[in-house]
Amino acid sequence: MKRLFDIFFSSIILIIFLPIGFFISALILLEGKGHIFYIQDRIGKGGNLFKLFKFRTMKIGSDKEGSLTVGSKESRITTIGFYLRKFKLDEFPQFVNVLQGNMSIVGPRPEVKEFVDLYRGSKTNITC
Repeated sequence: MKRLFDIFFSSIILIIFLPIGFFISALILLEGKGHIFYIQDRIGKGGNLFKLFKFRTMKIGSDKEGSLTVGSKESRITTIGFYLRKFKLDEFPQFVNVLQGNMSIVGPRPEVKEFVDLYRGSKTNITC
């Protein structure tokens, strides 16, 4: 039943959000070079590795400078990225992950492998 809810709700949200998504994509492209989406490896239920989708909010190569962002006015965040984060619009592509079955609307958020390794106290056997 939960999976049916995920599929139904995600489909509705993605259909409604599609025009806004195209607009956001155009703004990201107009602001500079780079991809529209930021794709990051995450660990889901059962330790399964998958690709998480978000709208790109940082300048290209910024993730090499560190994985955490501190504050909303950090220099690595683009102008449009500031507003996408402020209103949580950068998260909407994750409904694609919900449709794929990698995430659920209700439940814990998937974590970065680096932090999962810390929780477990040792390295996982997952390779990218």
